[in-house]
Amino acid sequence: MYRLLIIEDDKGIAEAIKAQAELWELQVRCTENFRAVMNEFAEFNPHIVLLDISLPFFNGYHWCNEIRKASKVPIIFISSAADNMSMIMAMNMGADDFIAKPFDQSVLMAKIQAMLRRTYDFAASVPVLEHRGALLNTGENTLIYGDEKISLSKNEYRILLVLMENKGKVVSREKLMEQLWKTDSFVDENTLSVNVNRLRKRLEAAGLENFIATRFGVGYLIEN
Repeated sequence: MYRLLIIEDDKGIAEAIKAQAELWELQVRCTENFRAVMNEFAEFNPHIVLLDISLPFFNGYHWCNEIRKASKVPIIFISSAADNMSMIMAMNMGADDFIAKPFDQSVLMAKIQAMLRRTYDFAASVPVLEHRGALLNTGENTLIYGDEKISLSKNEYRILLVLMENKGKVVSREKLMEQLWKTDSFVDENTLSVNVNRLRKRLEAAGLENFIATRFGVGYLIEN
């Protein structure tokens, strides 16, 4: 089942789209926290996004840009600001389509279905993991925080992936070494420590201090 994220602050419009989309057997979520849209995006991991321009706190252009840093998911703008400049700005920010309000629900659904067919006949949805505003794109093996894309080695990426997949749980050193062996790297206790320390330094340099916690004698964790 495809997942649709609606980023629209007019609850009447959002709920009307949700009801129509569910008739087409889409799983739908309407954004509730407009201060932390990327948290909801990462948690829901949508296949497609509907995005309004006029939103509380930050406008749709801002969130389109933030989504594009982490994902290539299709984005369709829905807005009453349908002048040429608004459309051009939306496309320049990375949008895939623009629909002016008011719109016909059947036309909107047809566009959504067409976009899903074009995108996912040949490609799968790529999970994005989020913690403290940092986004780990598992398709591109990159970590994005603010405007910075943090370069990770194969081992550093694998360590961070396992810890973020088990957020809130202590991951033993043995499990981490087992995961690193899958990258065809020779990993012992010392190698693991070196990689974790290097990863921490890169995170701290980007402003993510104390991102990885240590449980001495047990392992590591990313705390909720």
